[in-house]
Amino acid sequence: MADLTPTPDRPGLHVSKPSPHAPATGSAVCHCGATATATGDNQVRALVEGYTANHGSAHGRAGR
Repeated sequence: MADLTPTPDRPGLHVSKPSPHAPATGSAVCHCGATATATGDNQVRALVEGYTANHGSAHGRAGR
């Protein structure tokens, strides 16, 4: 399987949860240079919400 971890050359968001009982992990890299990682279901949920609201395609929205 290809490495799906985002990098500055391939920005994006990656979330993994190998089993229902394991904590989720996540990493995000935005084309603006912002990076973040999270471990634990609640922290990963917050990472996804923050990335979606403020990075990635959100940079293309008017007024941002």
